[in-house]
Amino acid sequence: MTMRPVGARRPDPPEGGTGYAAPSVEPLAGVSSPIITAAARRVAQRIRDDGIDAADMDIVAAVLAAIALAVDQQRPRYVTELVHRASPALGARLLELLRAEVILGWTAAPSHLNPTGMLAMLGAIERVREAIEPDSARQLGTRLAEPGGLDLVVEIAHDLRSPLTSILFLSETLQNGQSGEVNEIQRRQLALIYSAALGLSGLVSNAIELARGGLFDNQPCPFSITQTLEAVQDMVRPMAEEKGLGVHLRPPTGDLRIGHPVALSRALLNLTCNALKFTEHGFVEVAAVATDDIHVEFSVRDTGAGIDPQALNRLYQPFRRSRGRMGFTFSGTGLGLAITRKLCSAMGAELEVETGATWGTRFHFVVALPPTAEG
Repeated sequence: MTMRPVGARRPDPPEGGTGYAAPSVEPLAGVSSPIITAAARRVAQRIRDDGIDAADMDIVAAVLAAIALAVDQQRPRYVTELVHRASPALGARLLELLRAEVILGWTAAPSHLNPTGMLAMLGAIERVREAIEPDSARQLGTRLAEPGGLDLVVEIAHDLRSPLTSILFLSETLQNGQSGEVNEIQRRQLALIYSAALGLSGLVSNAIELARGGLFDNQPCPFSITQTLEAVQDMVRPMAEEKGLGVHLRPPTGDLRIGHPVALSRALLNLTCNALKFTEHGFVEVAAVATDDIHVEFSVRDTGAGIDPQALNRLYQPFRRSRGRMGFTFSGTGLGLAITRKLCSAMGAELEVETGATWGTRFHFVVALPPTAEG
């Protein structure tokens, strides 16, 4: 159905009181607030004016009445309890229109506004919105659980990778002044663009890795550990510079090894990005220390706030939700750490963590990397 854009018509003249209510407005069943009643009636009239079919209008009216009642009674679940077949998209759109009409009503009567009542009503509208959205999330989860759902995720991730790579290349080119002089403000803005694109690119790569399983490079090959560390440092440099953080490298003795450089680089990049994200002062160190002739311990240490010990048991759960960034912090989704742990396991290593509120966090793992003949 086609709906007129929010704010397309002015509200009727206001009446006295704390809000907006025309005397001729017919009350809605169960709704005590004249402000919500008037706003709902105006939304319904706007939709009728758009020429909606009668059958569709019955559905709209039922959903709109449930939304108005849920807001008025501060019972968000009324929306899903009273209208079982309501489309989440329709509910979200009607709630948006209702909120806009409520605000327009307040605007028309500024001398009679009650700030406490306004905040309470906006809070109720927000809670109704939160009650509507989970249905959409469940629908998406159901779709992804169907045959071909995983292929859809991988396809979307691959489609995102190319433009993100272009953004990374172009922002770094502009930041380095290769396309002309840039001032300091522009340089910082480009660093923010690069950091955001790098984070998204990492998320895309992690999603693909989670879907496909295994290692990027199935066969071990010769590589330079120092070059791998330097490549990680180069990729995160704009992010570190924007936050004023140093990225220190500690390469090992016996540089040339045989192993899985792509998987190793992916794991170190995930850990380094995570460390930079949650470090506000100091530095991040990426180290590789030979523990014997074959084994090398890799570690990423930061000077951040550390990780809450109570969160350690769910640290590697993918798609978990963080409750905020106050005090102890760690990756919001857990996807990067989950993938890193998986990559370490595929390389025959175990990802471990040490943390403290006074010194930060250190992730580390030991990999068997035999030296090359030249190493």
